Amino acid sequence: MDIVFVRQLELQAIVGIHDWERENPQPLVMDLEMAADASRAAASDRIQDALDYHAVSKRITAYVAESRFQLLETLAEGCAEVLLREFRVSWLRLVLHKPQAVDNAASVGVIIERGRRHQ
Repeated sequence: MDIVFVRQLELQAIVGIHDWERENPQPLVMDLEMAADASRAAASDRIQDALDYHAVSKRITAYVAESRFQLLETLAEGCAEVLLREFRVSWLRLVLHKPQAVDNAASVGVIIERGRRHQ
């Protein structure tokens, strides 16, 4: 199994349970790892045969910007569903960071894995 990844994708979202969190978008950071068969793209050298990380990043950025969830867990699950459905990813690992959520912590967040990881 090959993995296509996106590291430190900077996002903005209305997310949180407190009233002040519901007023303005907050910064989030996402790390993604997605199962992909890179051999076909490597052989053809065509983006059509690859898992397009630019398209993935653009779609997730739009999805997150439009979302209005209270919990990071719900937002992460929604992102995973988009990737599994729209990009036909069979497995993914998603790390969603909320950098400004807790004083004295660089970041808090959630890590989820969805799908089946083939060896």
